[in-house]
Amino acid sequence: MSTAILTGQPVPGSSLEGDLRSLGFEVRIASDVGDVEALLTALPADRRVALVDARFVGHLHALRLGLTDPRFDAAALPGAVTARPAARQALARALAGARAATTGAADNGGVTATVVLEDLPDLPGRLAAALEAEDTAVHRPELGSLVATVPTDPQARNEARQAVAAVDDEAIRLKSAVKSRDGFFTTHFISPYSRYLARWCARRGLTPNQVTTASLLTALIAAGCAATGTRAGFVAAGVLLIASFVLDCTDGQLARYSLQYSTLGAWLDATFDRAKEYAYYAGLALGAARYAGPGGHDDVWALALGAMVLQTCRHVVDFAFNEANVGESGAANSSPTAGLSGKLDRVGWTVWLRRMIVLPIGERWAMIAVLTALTTPRVTFVVLLIGCALAALYTTSGRVLRSLTNKAPRSDRATRALADLADAGPLTEALTRAVRRVPGGAAPFLAVLGGALVVLAAALWGASWATAAAAAVYVLTSSAAVARPLTGALDWLVPPFFRAAEYGTILVLAARSEVNGALPAAFGLVAAVAYHHYDTVYRIRGNAGAPPRRLVRAIGGHEGRTLLVAVLAAALTATAFQVALTVLAVAVALVVLAESIRFWVSAGAPAVHDEGEPA
Repeated sequence: MSTAILTGQPVPGSSLEGDLRSLGFEVRIASDVGDVEALLTALPADRRVALVDARFVGHLHALRLGLTDPRFDAAALPGAVTARPAARQALARALAGARAATTGAADNGGVTATVVLEDLPDLPGRLAAALEAEDTAVHRPELGSLVATVPTDPQARNEARQAVAAVDDEAIRLKSAVKSRDGFFTTHFISPYSRYLARWCARRGLTPNQVTTASLLTALIAAGCAATGTRAGFVAAGVLLIASFVLDCTDGQLARYSLQYSTLGAWLDATFDRAKEYAYYAGLALGAARYAGPGGHDDVWALALGAMVLQTCRHVVDFAFNEANVGESGAANSSPTAGLSGKLDRVGWTVWLRRMIVLPIGERWAMIAVLTALTTPRVTFVVLLIGCALAALYTTSGRVLRSLTNKAPRSDRATRALADLADAGPLTEALTRAVRRVPGGAAPFLAVLGGALVVLAAALWGASWATAAAAAVYVLTSSAAVARPLTGALDWLVPPFFRAAEYGTILVLAARSEVNGALPAAFGLVAAVAYHHYDTVYRIRGNAGAPPRRLVRAIGGHEGRTLLVAVLAAALTATAFQVALTVLAVAVALVVLAESIRFWVSAGAPAVHDEGEPA
C-alpha cells in the first residue's frame, strides 16, 4: 500500500481522490504543513508516499507515470511529488527546509511556527526542487499531450478540465506501451495488435512475468515440434515460434502499460529470449536427424552451434561497444561517424533499412519460422548464418569507424565494464604481473592473435597436444591483452574476441572428434557459458555490478576453460572427451544458474526495463 497526502481540502467535483485510490494509494488530507509533516513522520518507513496539491487537474495516466513507476526512488510532475522508501528521508528534510525558509523560526532543529499551505504555493514543486538541490535524482516523466497542472482560479480550472476532456489518455497509454525503438517486423506486424493483447492481460490481472513464462513455454513447445522431424512438426514449430514472439512483445508492452517493472522481470525478459532461441536451434538439430524427407537424416549440430556462437558474439559486440562509448553521465558517442548516423536516422526510409540490416530479433525469428515451415533445418541454419554474418559485418565495421573517430575519453565505469565483460579467470590473475609491459593499444590485436591461433590449431590438428600448446599461448596473449586497463579506442573488441576464441575452440574440437554426442555436448557447454556472459551483461546494465569474482574463478574464466577443453581433447579418447564435455557443461550450468538465480531473486538490483535496441 502507498499513501498520498493531499495538501489542502479537495476541490468540489474533483476526481483526484478517486484517481489516486484507483492507482493503489491510501489518501490522507493535510490542512497545513504541520499536518503534512506529522502524516509523513507517522507513515511506515517502507511505504511509498506522494504529496499532491489538492487543486491538481490532469489525466489519470499522468498521475500513474509520475507517482507509480517503481524504477525511480523520487519522481515529480506539476502538482505532485513522490518518494519511495530510499528517498523518504530526503523528502522529509526538504519539507522541513521549505517550512523553515518560510517562517524563519526553528527550535532544536524543528520548526515551531504554524505555516498554512497558502504560504507555501506549489509545495510539491518546491519539494522536488529541494530534492534535486541535495543531489537526489528526481524523475520527471515526459507527458506529451497529457495534462498535469494546478490551476489557480476557476477560469484556469475550467480550461484545464476542457483540455483533459479533449485528450484520450487511454489511447496515449496504449500507444506508449510500444517500445519507442523497434524493428520493422515488430513495429508493423506485431505491435499493432500485441498492444491490445497487453491491455487484455492487464485488465485480467496478469503480470509481465506470467506472460514472459508463457512465451518461454510456447517456444519450448515449438522446439519440441521441430524436434519431431516431420513436415507437420516443422510447420507447427514455425507458427508457435511467431506466437512466442508475439507474447515476447506483449510482456514488455504490459510492463510499460501497467508500469509493472521489476528486478526479476528484467532478468526473465532478457535471459528467456536467449533460452528460447537457442532451445529452438537444438530442436531443429534434433529434427534434422529424424527428418525423412529430401535431405533428411542430416547432422546439423555444427551449424546449430555455429549459429549460437555467431549470435552470442554479435550480442557481445553490441554490449561491449555500448558500454565503452557511454560515459558516467550517459553521454553518447560524439564522433563524426555517430553524427552521420544520427542524420540518417532522421531520413525515414534509411531508419527502417538500417534496422532491418542488423537482423534484430523480430526479423530473425520471422525468417527462422518461415524457413522452418517451408524448407529443411540445414537450409534454415545456412541462411541464418549468412544473414547474421552480414549483419555482424555491417554493425561491427560501423562501430569500428565510430571508435576510431571518437575523441571522448573513456570513463572509469566503461573501463570497469569492459574488464568485467572480458571474463578473465585465475590464470590471467596469476600472469598479469608478468605481462604488464605490453604497449598500450595492443589489447585487441593480442586478443585476436591468440584466439585465431588456438581456433586454427584446433581446425588443423584437432585433439592434439599441439592444440593444447596453442591454448596455452592463448592464455598468455589474453592475459597480456587485459594487463592494462581497456581504455584504447578499439579495446571494446577484446570481450567479443575472447568469446569467439572460446566458443570457436569448443565447436571445432567437438566437430573434429567425430563422435556421436560430442557436438550436442559442446552445444550444452557453450549454452551454459553464454548464459554466464549474458548474466554479466544484464547485471552491468542494471548498475548492479558484475558477478562476484569467486564465481568467475570457480568456472575458470574464458582462458581457463579454453585450455581445459584443449587438454581434455588431447588427453582423452574421443568417447571420453564427449563425456567430459557433458560433465563440464552440467557443472558450469549448475554453478552459474545457482548464483544467477540467487542474485536476481534477492532484489539485489534495481527495477529496470530494457528500452535499448532490439536484440
